[in-house]
Amino acid sequence: MDFSQFNGAEQAHMTKVIEKKQMQDFMKLYSGLVEKCFNACAQDFTSKALTTNESTCVQNCTDKFLKHSERVGARFAEHNAEQMQGK
Repeated sequence: MDFSQFNGAEQAHMTKVIEKKQMQDFMKLYSGLVEKCFNACAQDFTSKALTTNESTCVQNCTDKFLKHSERVGARFAEHNAEQMQGK
């Protein structure tokens, strides 16, 4: 974003607002990852340790979730680039 029309204090405020929003988005993504993988993988509550199957499931779940998030982000960036070229 271009904040050049704002004074220094306004630019600093806008930067803080954006950083706060980015942190909220990250925490939402992280919480979603934890919830999805826990619900999909946690099955044995008789021990504190993960079973081999649970551990493998968590690894696969997180890998898939992160790859999906990267792909969505790349598509979003492509879409934005196309929109900017069209203007």
